[in-house]
Amino acid sequence: MSNKFYITTTLAYINGDPHIGFALELIQADVIARHQKLLGKEVVFNTGTDEHGVKVYRAALEEKKDIRVYVDEYAAKFDALKKALDISWTNFIRTTDPHHIAACQEFWKRCSANGDIYKKDYKIKYCVGCELEKTDSELNDEGRCPIHPNLRIETREEENYFFRWSKYQKPLLELYENNPDFIMPNFRFNEIKNFVKSGLEDFSVSRLKEKMPWGVPVPGDEAHVMFVWFDALINYISTLGWPEDEARFKDFWPGMQIAGKDNLRQQSAMWQAMLMSAGLPNSKQILIHGFITADGQKISKSLGNVIDPFEVTKKYGIDPVRYYLLREIPSDEDGDFSAEKLEARYNGDLANNLGNLVSRVAKLIETKLEGKLDFEGKFLDDEVRQKVSEAGENCEKAINEFKLHEALAKIWELFAYANVYIDENKPWADVGGHPEHFLKTMTSLVYLIINATKMLWPFLPETAEKIFKTYDYNPRANLEGYKFIISKIEPLFPRLR
Repeated sequence: MSNKFYITTTLAYINGDPHIGFALELIQADVIARHQKLLGKEVVFNTGTDEHGVKVYRAALEEKKDIRVYVDEYAAKFDALKKALDISWTNFIRTTDPHHIAACQEFWKRCSANGDIYKKDYKIKYCVGCELEKTDSELNDEGRCPIHPNLRIETREEENYFFRWSKYQKPLLELYENNPDFIMPNFRFNEIKNFVKSGLEDFSVSRLKEKMPWGVPVPGDEAHVMFVWFDALINYISTLGWPEDEARFKDFWPGMQIAGKDNLRQQSAMWQAMLMSAGLPNSKQILIHGFITADGQKISKSLGNVIDPFEVTKKYGIDPVRYYLLREIPSDEDGDFSAEKLEARYNGDLANNLGNLVSRVAKLIETKLEGKLDFEGKFLDDEVRQKVSEAGENCEKAINEFKLHEALAKIWELFAYANVYIDENKPWADVGGHPEHFLKTMTSLVYLIINATKMLWPFLPETAEKIFKTYDYNPRANLEGYKFIISKIEPLFPRLR
């Protein structure tokens, strides 16, 4: 098994400020990346900004800014999410990077050499919000895109280059058949299978430069720039140094991709066909998440109802926001953002359940054992050992199945069990007459907390590190014989008023 692991989000489209929906995608990918690090793998975690296309071009015009000034300004805002959300990405790619542009042109040449790019005149109905052509069956009763109902469908008629997507119907279906876990969740996998089975139409991969000048130049034809979807998807491999750094590319590709459900077609069918055309391996796995809604309405930059992740984390803290998004919103389904629910989760799960447990046990060590506990396995409760083992297996299984909300729930079941355990065993009672019972209780509680915190680290890294610091524990150390020293107890999560 390879010790290399690669995961990438989609790239943020910079026609507006960062919003909580993209924050969710980053945090989900971050959990998986950190989990793989715990398994000892070398991880490449990619994200970045998608900076070409008509929406970006128009946004710059509306703000009366030079296009380069505009994209630099907005790319910096998305780059700032790393600190704001405590994300561990290793690569931040911009589609205006010179290397990415060169990679796109090489990719184009390979597809063209394979006979998969040709030029024709065409007329289409086009959603600027999706940056995709739409058939009548994909529009609502008002003739608008259901994803961007506030935007007027445009009719376009011009000469473009096209990609022979129709050629790849059978190869795509074979890819899906041979890789039963290629797309998670399974109901999204069924969606794309049915879509491809219904037949594929070749799609446009260029725009006339005189109408839309902001894009990657088409090799050998200065009159055209690449269609934004063709250009942007190539970031998944250009970020690995393709095509120049063949060794690094082969080390990490194919990788795992995470994307929203409105990207299903592009990530799992268009991109996969493009890879086949260029003679490159297909992605390893694609994880599809849902939308975040607010008051039942999808959060979207084009709808103008975004929730600012910087403001939310400033108000509640990074880990409370990470916890809410990961626990309250199912990884593969839509979920609703609510300040009231976030505060309830904060007070109930974080302040009362976790924070109170960590403080209570630390205080007992401080007051009853002069702040020191030497961990000895002979004092460990067998039932506690079993509970930790089961929770670890269940958590691992849930992460592998892209059910991060269920993985967190399993960890919290362990914290809840620890709270019950401490109440039932009453270690605050006089230790003098029952020293072995006291040491067994305290050893078992510390074992519960430390192991549950190790499981928690990919989800809430800042909180996990605070817990380890409270107990003066090195997470890389063996528990047996470890000397825990309590020197300072600070509340993890002060209750919200």
